[in-house]
Amino acid sequence: MNTNFEMTRSGSPEFVLQQNRVLRNTYMLLGLSMVPTVIGALVGIQMKFSFFAGSPFIAFLVFMGVAFGFMWGIERNKNSGLGVALLLGFTFFMGLMLSRILQVALGFSNGGSMIAMAAGGTGAVFFTMATIASVSKRDFSGMGKFLMAGLILILLAIVANIFFPMPALSLTIAVAMVGLFSAYILYDISRIIHGGETNYVSATLAVYLDIYNVFVSLLQLIMAFTGDRD
Repeated sequence: MNTNFEMTRSGSPEFVLQQNRVLRNTYMLLGLSMVPTVIGALVGIQMKFSFFAGSPFIAFLVFMGVAFGFMWGIERNKNSGLGVALLLGFTFFMGLMLSRILQVALGFSNGGSMIAMAAGGTGAVFFTMATIASVSKRDFSGMGKFLMAGLILILLAIVANIFFPMPALSLTIAVAMVGLFSAYILYDISRIIHGGETNYVSATLAVYLDIYNVFVSLLQLIMAFTGDRD
């Protein structure tokens, strides 16, 4: 009986209107969140910011602590303006973190074009996955457990690569992350459309992290295969 009620509710005009509103607000806040990300990246480049200059493992733990602290605060205050402010602060922090790989990319003679290529590729991935989630009648939210298992494996591989750095492993991780977070975009947009996520602040945080990781991973791959030092 509850299942029938949920099916009826999910097909109601009120439900569709509500989820369209959540999706619209998510896209608007997602666009806004790119502003502090760009500002943070530019500030980091100007300052030659390098968070991982010391011990890579300690830096990784500190970064994860700060990131999860922000995410905890955002989720706790997602129904207030403070949640939006924390989200924008978090995206500025992530922009600072992004500046390091951008500095490396700009050290190549074709650095600007590689960054543009990664940005274009990320945009194409997002548009494709968001379109599939919006047009398809299939609910992809059931992918959650599979994606979480993949994320745990990638995190373990990242930690292993810190202690035993190998170029081949780094490239494998980057390829896996592009695939995983592309699937996460599909999953997160599908959750919004089918009612699994009803708060646009939480939804924006999830999609932002998906896009961020796709961009970083694509840029790593592009630098590895097309970087020109001349």
